[in-house]
Amino acid sequence: MADRDNPLPPKPSAQRLGREKLPPPVKDFRIDAFGAQPRTGGFRALVAALGLAMPSSIFADVPQAQPVLVFKLTADFREDPDPRKVNLGVGAYRTDDCQPWVLPVVRKVEHQIARNDALNHEYLPILGLPEFRSNASRIALGDDSPAIKEKRIGSVQSLGGTGALRVGAEFLRKWYNGTNNAATPVYVSSPTWENHNGVFGAAGFTDIRTYHYWDAAKRGLDLQGLLQDMENAPEFSIFVLHACAHNPTGTDPTPEQWEKIASVMKRRFLFPFFDSAYQGFASGDLDRDAWAVRYFVSEGFELFCAQSFSKNFGLYNERVGNLTVVGKDGDNVLRVLSQMEKIVRVLWSNPPAQGARIVATTLSSPEHFTMWKENVKTMADRILLMRAELRSRLEALGTPGTWNHITEQIGMFSFTGLTAKQVEYLINEKHIYLLPSGRINMCGLTTKNLDYVAASIYEAVTKIQ
Repeated sequence: MADRDNPLPPKPSAQRLGREKLPPPVKDFRIDAFGAQPRTGGFRALVAALGLAMPSSIFADVPQAQPVLVFKLTADFREDPDPRKVNLGVGAYRTDDCQPWVLPVVRKVEHQIARNDALNHEYLPILGLPEFRSNASRIALGDDSPAIKEKRIGSVQSLGGTGALRVGAEFLRKWYNGTNNAATPVYVSSPTWENHNGVFGAAGFTDIRTYHYWDAAKRGLDLQGLLQDMENAPEFSIFVLHACAHNPTGTDPTPEQWEKIASVMKRRFLFPFFDSAYQGFASGDLDRDAWAVRYFVSEGFELFCAQSFSKNFGLYNERVGNLTVVGKDGDNVLRVLSQMEKIVRVLWSNPPAQGARIVATTLSSPEHFTMWKENVKTMADRILLMRAELRSRLEALGTPGTWNHITEQIGMFSFTGLTAKQVEYLINEKHIYLLPSGRINMCGLTTKNLDYVAASIYEAVTKIQ
């Protein structure tokens, strides 16, 4: 019995005494660290007798992770004392004074909600606020959507667009075209928003591939490469598509090009998973920015559409998102939602209410809805103006290369075509912060810094080859 009480082997001989011969220390240390009483004559006593040091922490072997690049860029910008500094990396809207903007309609609705004594802080349903979910799906699919009329859609409120992507990815890995689909190929554009890879990888997919998208030479869409990759993809592969304002390139297919993409995907039985983070924010027109999603629905696709309301409502820290599910019939959708409810339960259990209430109240009131569309157009128009002004300045300076892509691209971001070395020069010498890919946030440009930014880009392009 005494031997059973002591988990250590018999005392080693003097010749065998050595640290490498001891049982692994972490197991015993972990037990003691969480409150268990050390055994008399146990491992800790032996370690002390040998003069060895216990591990300082059970987390001692955890490596330091690399920082998220875009957030590190913002931190570096804040610490930079240079008065000329410009932040073109942040993924958020800024006014012409470089300040965050709370949409007037959001302020109005917040006050309305604050005065409503009937509201409380009870849990929302697992799938979210019903009036938010229905209205969010409605603006994605359109009032006259055949899928809505035929009651074959459903939705899940999520923690931002990232949460919508994660719920959709988890479901597809478990249930798409069978069960346990970890090996199903998932295709993301080259380049894409870096979180697409992370989300699908974390959901358990093991085969994440890229499809051609950006043509660096033409500084535009590589349609033929994209279509060829779809032709070559295994049937039932999942394709992550940007609904509008492609991040990071700002380059979208035309309606005619979307039709070709849909044709190949239908013939090859490929599943479209749309990421819609900029509806209304891209062009200023909600319907135009949702054209691709609505076209795929009209063509009979079953699909997912992850929506974010961070950009077009300015609700960044409220984490307001929605996953719209379009199926062949209502019964299929109900069963899909039943499984998504299980997924949500172990992710965040119940979503927060405040942001969802703001969006739902705005979208369900004709007065607020009209005001919101005006606010969104204000943001879109400022971005379009900055595009035109930057291009005109670069061309007036005689900056080598072509710069028409600046105005041909759409949305918050522009893929400038600047090289990594030119970007490094802009950061180190000019205190202009942007990603190594050359992606810039057009909202970081203002009437006050345009001349400086344009002159700095000219200098980088002419000096750094």
